[in-house]
Amino acid sequence: MTGFINLYKPQGMSSALAVNIVKKKFNSPCGHMGTLDPLAEGVLPIAVGKATRLFQYTLEKQKTYIAEFTFGAITDTLDRAGVVEKTCEKIPTEREIINALPTLVGKIMQVPPKYSAKNIAGKRGYELARKGVEFSLPAKEVNILSFELLGKVSENTFRFKIECEGGTYIRSLARDLGEKVGSLAYMSSLIRSKSGIFEIENSITIEQLKSCENIESLLTPSDSVVCFEKLVLTNETATKILNGVYEDIGVLDGTYRVYNGEEFWGVGVAEKGKLKIKSYVR
Repeated sequence: MTGFINLYKPQGMSSALAVNIVKKKFNSPCGHMGTLDPLAEGVLPIAVGKATRLFQYTLEKQKTYIAEFTFGAITDTLDRAGVVEKTCEKIPTEREIINALPTLVGKIMQVPPKYSAKNIAGKRGYELARKGVEFSLPAKEVNILSFELLGKVSENTFRFKIECEGGTYIRSLARDLGEKVGSLAYMSSLIRSKSGIFEIENSITIEQLKSCENIESLLTPSDSVVCFEKLVLTNETATKILNGVYEDIGVLDGTYRVYNGEEFWGVGVAEKGKLKIKSYVR
């Protein structure tokens, strides 16, 4: 079986454990399409079988989050699971927050959290941070599509809706927003409500997955996850290309969803009229 599972990862579970549960259920290789921290919950798309070969084409998909930021303190992990490093008395008003949000929208430079899976000289950032090793991470460009204040949750906690592209750290946004309003802040709650085509309304829980007898019915077809132009080949042409015969088939250069008739074969790249299948999922 090949396709994607729109799993609702519960709070307190690692993404790796969630993948292992799906892997055991399907008895097939699996991989998630964008990790969720244990503190976070919500949509975790998981590729099943050869759909894992499409990973590189799903990295930059748009994601939507509902997050809560608590002001007046900051932790070493930038979320509520960490140890408080500093506190302050400044709690911003709603108006101060609204005025600051536009400065964090668009393509911005963002420093990832030290407690992250970033690779530093062969070690994960969180491994070094836990050992007390001093290191710094370079800022990277991320794209924040929208950043909206939804309301006040408590005296020092506010709820936000954030739409962004892949690679964005919501914990870093909490830290940066705190700085923008002259305060300190950490992420106290996070729900991912959308990742690419996968939405929270259509997700399934761990319990639903475990109890399902017809697991194939849970799969989202692989070709619905990639949005390149559709290219339908005859069986003869498709077989030739798969066997390494890259003859000119008269297509424009670019990336395509390649079909052998009605059957999705994977993602192909055309150069000078010749097509190569880069990610074969059959």
